[in-house]
Amino acid sequence: MRELRGKVAIVTGAASGIGAATARILAREGAAVVVADINGPGADEVAGKIAAGGGRAVPAAVDVGEPDQVAAMVDTAVREFGGLDVLHSNASLLDPRVLGRDLEIADLDPDVWDRVMRVNLRGYMLGAKYAIPPMLSRGGGVIVHTSSVTGLQSEYRRSAYSTSKAAIIGFTRAVATQYGKEGIRCVAVAPGLVLTEGLTSNMPAPVRDMSLAHHLTPRLGEPDDIGELVSFLASDRAAFITGCTVPIDGGLSAHVAAYADERRFMESHTAPR
Repeated sequence: MRELRGKVAIVTGAASGIGAATARILAREGAAVVVADINGPGADEVAGKIAAGGGRAVPAAVDVGEPDQVAAMVDTAVREFGGLDVLHSNASLLDPRVLGRDLEIADLDPDVWDRVMRVNLRGYMLGAKYAIPPMLSRGGGVIVHTSSVTGLQSEYRRSAYSTSKAAIIGFTRAVATQYGKEGIRCVAVAPGLVLTEGLTSNMPAPVRDMSLAHHLTPRLGEPDDIGELVSFLASDRAAFITGCTVPIDGGLSAHVAAYADERRFMESHTAPR
């Protein structure tokens, strides 16, 4: 249907995983896309593949924690494509050298906290700050933030990561409240476990099986699942959706924590039907 024909979008964290899938899907739906990532060569590759497939895309190397670089990213959209209609802020700090030190609060290095917040929260604030003015000049727009199911239900560790994802939910409400009457919608998506390239190659099979047991779906999430949701939220079909968080987690947040254990117990103590 090409529901985003004529729209201009920016996707951050778009060199791989959810961001790359979203950039590709937005382009498929007719949007011109700025593929933004701190990994410049990765952004080049994703943008090149979109263009080779007949879509419109340009890369942008950007550190989302740097105001000048975020402003330049938005300027790229305006210069190359004439404006900005959609921002998908998706970049997250996933460096294992940092997240591996994101421990319980009493053991948490303040530097780890600051580094996570710089990307996962400050980066989202800067994205909205610089995207809103060109959106207003076109009569409105859509900002979609990638939160996480860990922003709804905390993990045992990753204190900074979970807190940053919860804060994104609050920030989403703030943007929606302040700019809704001027035509800007803001929505957060909260993915559960998504099988990105990096996760698939590094996740031990027992951990994958343990996670799947707590999902209400027969499979785990894939990047395209998130991209399709973002595409819908960016479209006019979602015109009445704003200021909220949409879980996309295979039912992970829909049940009590003991779900998998209860299911195993019931199955082992129930006669076959």
